[in-house]
This record gives sequence, structure tokens and C-alpha cells, in this order.
Amino acid sequence: MGLSIGIVGLPNVGKSTLFNALTKAQNAESANYPFCTIEPNKAVVPVPDPRLAKLVELVNSQKTIQATVDFIDIAGLVKGASQGEGLGNQFLANIRECDAILHVVRCFENDDVIHVSGSVDPIRDIDIIDTELILADLQAAERKADRLSKQLKGDKKLGVQLELLQRLITHLNTGKPASELEELKSDLGVELRKDLLLITFKPVIYGMNVDEDGLAEDNDHVRQVLRLAEARGSRAVKISARIEEELVGLSPEEAQEFLASYGVTESGLDLVIRTGYEMLGLCSYFTAGPKEVRAWTIHQGCKAPQGAGVIHTDFERGFIRAEVIAYDDYVKYGTEAKCRAAGVLRVEGKEYVLKDGDVVHFLFNV
Repeated sequence: MGLSIGIVGLPNVGKSTLFNALTKAQNAESANYPFCTIEPNKAVVPVPDPRLAKLVELVNSQKTIQATVDFIDIAGLVKGASQGEGLGNQFLANIRECDAILHVVRCFENDDVIHVSGSVDPIRDIDIIDTELILADLQAAERKADRLSKQLKGDKKLGVQLELLQRLITHLNTGKPASELEELKSDLGVELRKDLLLITFKPVIYGMNVDEDGLAEDNDHVRQVLRLAEARGSRAVKISARIEEELVGLSPEEAQEFLASYGVTESGLDLVIRTGYEMLGLCSYFTAGPKEVRAWTIHQGCKAPQGAGVIHTDFERGFIRAEVIAYDDYVKYGTEAKCRAAGVLRVEGKEYVLKDGDVVHFLFNV
């Protein structure tokens, strides 16, 4: 499994500039006017994890394979997108299967950069996007309800589904996101969410796009978004799309020096990915050998057989046991043989819960 993040926002708030920078691939056209992105852009981004380099050094591996995040950027949404205004609505299907939403909000003043609404107001902008996403989910729910009504014919299960759908439709019509409807957390609700791929049930990271001054010190726009995110139980990260763009092509050492000059230690890419992992309860375990060192993304609380299944379904089906070394122990002793001799290589069974940083060798039989 991997993490997928859909990028949404108004036109011309820095989405495409940020996408270019985050993915280090200049394949999303950026320009100082609305609707410059007219096709959904997708890119696979390696997850930065310094532990991999250390493991490669220890096992003298030929290859490193990082965990990845899919970033999906769609055209900017505008007020009325759900009714066909602008270009963004036709691409919403591309983010329905994402794990999380990165909502990019402009939090800087600059008369030379046009704002589609004529002024900078992050709370108003967030409300516009929220409304369009809610309306998109409402349309999906209404279509589903219409189909179920025609199929009903006394099927009690369909009747229960239709009843929940009607509650969802009523809820969305009040202007509230699907995430605030408690019934969607039930078993039936989970089934419905999977079917509809509700956008407004997904966790949201607000990407506060600031200028150089805003990166060093919070401005009023940033403080407003931080308060809103806290009230909603969401997360907000401060990033500068322009600075991220300047990081492209720099060596790790140069990048750290450049970031330090602005008083920050972490790039926007690292911050967004780390926040996404935290929000979704994800972590990584490693496999390490002379051919390759590789990171695998799992949910926290994942048991060994399910973790093995991330590599291949046969590993889960024929799981026998797992040989596990904690990352810190591997670094301390230097080799698998020394870890075994020191007694820090553990043999674990089906009930073992994998930990972040575990170095694992699975034994299976099919």
C-alpha cells in the first residue's frame, strides 16, 4: 500500500507551483492566470527516510527502494464548479480514491499575483472549496439513492442502505461535510463510504502557501487557518511554493542550508508527507539484503501476516513466522549475525504487531 494525496484549491493559489516543487517534476504548467492546469497531473514521489541510507551502508545493498506517495493535482475549483463553472469539477473523480486531501490556501499578499476572487481571504476561499466538494458528494449520493430506489422491491438490506443514504443527503444539504455524519462510521456506513468514495469524509491537510516573510513568522492569514484547522480536528502546514520550487535540484546539504536561512528545518514535501502519515496512522517497516533495502508502508497496529501481505498476498496466505530486528538495534550491532548473537533478533508469530522501523524477514510456505 502507499499514501495518495489529492491537491485541491482555487485557481492561482500556487497549487501547480507547489505540485511542480513537491514532485520535482515540472509537468504541471504554472502561470499567473486561472485555469492554467486543465488536465489532472499525477506523480509518484519517494518518501524521504534517512534510515534507508544507513541500512544500505550496513548491508552493502545494490539498490534502495523508498516508500512512495502519489500526488494528484487537479484544475483549480471555483464557485459553481459543481454546476459546471470552471474546469475543476470534471476532474474530481481523480481524487475520490485518494487517502487524504491537501487543500492549498493562499496566505500571502502580492498585487502582482492575481487572485480569482480579487482579494486574499483564506477562510472565504476554504468555504468556497468546501461547498463545491460537499455538492459533488451530494450529487454522488443522490445518484446512488435514485438507483437504489429503483432496485428496492422489498429487499430489506437495500432499504437500510437507502435510509442511510437519505440521512447523508439531508446532512450534506445542510452544508456539512460527510465526515461529520456519525452514522457513516458504522459497518454499513463504511460500506457506503467505499462505494461512494466520499471526498468530504477524507482527512484534510491545509497547505498554507506563504511568501518568504510568512515562512519565518505567522501572518494574520496563517493564524486564521490554524484556528480553523484546530476547530475541525484537521492539520495545517505552512509551506512556500516558491521556496519549494527553488529547492529543486539542490543537494541535500544545500537544501538544508537554504531552508535554515529562512528559519526552517523541513521542506514542504517532508512536512506534507509526514503529516499525511500521522493523520492516517501510517508507518514503515524495512526489508534489507544485499540485493535491495526497501521501505514498506503499513497502518499502525498492523500484524505481521498483514504486513507480509503488503509485499505479496502469498506471504500473508502462507505466513509461518517473522524474524524481526528493531532499526536502532540493527544500527547498534551492524549486522544480522551480530544482532542474532546479541539476542535482539526476535522470532515473532501471527499476533506480532509490526513497529515503525522494524527490519523484517518473513518466512512463509504456499
